[in-house]
Parts: sequence; C-alpha cells; structure tokens
Amino acid sequence: MMNNVKKSFSIRDMENLSGIKAHTIRIWEKRYNLFSPERTTTNIRTYSLASLQKLLNVTLLYNNGYKISKIAKLEETQIPVLVREIVSNTSEKDHAINAFKLAMVNFDQLLFLNTYNSLLADRSFKDIFNQVLIPLLNELGLLWQTDTISPAHEHFISHLIKQKIHINTEKLQMMEPTKKDKVFALFLPENEIHEIGLLYLNYEINLRGYKSIYLGQTMPIENLVDLLKYHDDIHFVSYFTVSPTKDELTSYFEKFWNTMKASENSRLWVLGHQIKYITQDELPNHVKAFNSIDQLLEIL
Repeated sequence: MMNNVKKSFSIRDMENLSGIKAHTIRIWEKRYNLFSPERTTTNIRTYSLASLQKLLNVTLLYNNGYKISKIAKLEETQIPVLVREIVSNTSEKDHAINAFKLAMVNFDQLLFLNTYNSLLADRSFKDIFNQVLIPLLNELGLLWQTDTISPAHEHFISHLIKQKIHINTEKLQMMEPTKKDKVFALFLPENEIHEIGLLYLNYEINLRGYKSIYLGQTMPIENLVDLLKYHDDIHFVSYFTVSPTKDELTSYFEKFWNTMKASENSRLWVLGHQIKYITQDELPNHVKAFNSIDQLLEIL
C-alpha cells in the first residue's frame, strides 16, 4: 500500500496546500531554516510529508499571531503542542481542514475519522458540514484544478464525506415524516455525478420532516415519470454542476415539462454552477432556480 502514499511535494504543492506563497516559504526556509527540502538531480526542491505537516502547523501558528522568528526558535516537538493548545482554545476549523488535507494526501481514513470525531465532540453534523467540510471542498476544487491533488485524492475524500452524510440522513429516515404538504424527489441529470450538494440537501429536507425520494446520479428525465404514479405534487430537486451545459438549459427545461405534463402540481427546483447562466425570468413557471442551498432552505 505504501506506493499509494504521496511522499514528496513541490514548492507549488506546498503553497497550494498551506496558502503560504512559495516566495514566503523560500524565505522561511533560508532565513529561519524551518524546512530542509531535498533536491532532484535537476536541482528542483522537493519536500517530505513531514515538511508538509510542519508547514501546515507553522501556518496555523502564524495565522494566530505568532511571529515566524519566534516559531523558528521552537523545538520541533513544541510546535504540535502549541498547535493543540490553540486548537483547544480557539476554532478548530483551520486545524481540522489541515488534518483533512493530510488525510487526503496520504489516503489516511483513520486520520479523517479521528479528526471528524474530535469535531463531533462539541459540534453538530450540520455545523461540521457548513463550517469545515464546505470550506474544505471549496479548497479541494482549487487544489484539483492546480494539479496538486489527483482525481483519486478527490474521490477518496468525497467518499468519506458522503459516508457521513448518509449516516446522518439515515438517522432521520428512521422517523416518520411530520410534514405532508410536499414530497421531494432529488436527482442529478444525465452525465452529472457531483453528488455531495444534493446529498446534503437531502439531509436538510429530512431534518425538516419532509418525505424525500433520493434517486442519485445521472437520471434520464423519462425515468422520473414513474414517480407521478405515486405522488402528483412532487417537488423535483436537482443540482446542475457541469450538466446540462448553459447551451442545453432551455431545451432541458422544455423536455422536462413535456415529459412531466401529466402533473400540474409538480415543481422543479434547481441549484448549481450552471444556474448562473440563466435568470429566473427566463425559466418556465414551474421551475425555480436557487443560488445556494441556504436560499432554498429559507422557503422550506
């Protein structure tokens, strides 16, 4: 399994993972001897996993008001101790995000679970998701775009986050829905696999006492018709991250209603990146676009 572990990082990787500019990392390295990079045969700096861990810890101290000159004088063993003190006295968010990043880089499931469980000691799942996991996912999107992490890293961490959403949703599904005025059916359109937003929305809908029917990824419109045999007032909810594209949006909405015309009472609510290409005025009466999960939850 060791060949799965990323053991060396470029200075660009270090910058992307820590948020500290490469130029600043070089200064810290030269002036304060904080890191000891190795060099490739072509004289390019590479950093070990231990150096990455140290940089993430140093960054946390630096962002909490410690001068870099003072950090540099600390014994190696003192740095993690100080980090733990700060974490226990202030928000764990930055520390948790860094721990989750290390877990991802190393495909370390146990570190992910231990970090998550430590947050759970004094926060609800809802708080952890919104305050820690959403910022983490936003950062991961940037890391993926800059080639700092591979699709395998992204899939690994996404799977663990989905697992937590499933576990918390299942607890709610053990109870009978208390609100009967709406039924929700959540699905992703064809060729759409980005599921975390929709999964979390399903959790929130269940939390509010509604019945939800979760259908998941890449659902053809034709397959949704079957639901109308059971409910004629369904609120369909979907997330358009990459599909349909901006050029396909109008035809998608037309096809949706032509296929669903048997149900006058149903609605389609949509969120996601692609929605920015269309205004509410351009949408059919039965379709409503939302800029965020919070905006949708406000009307539930």
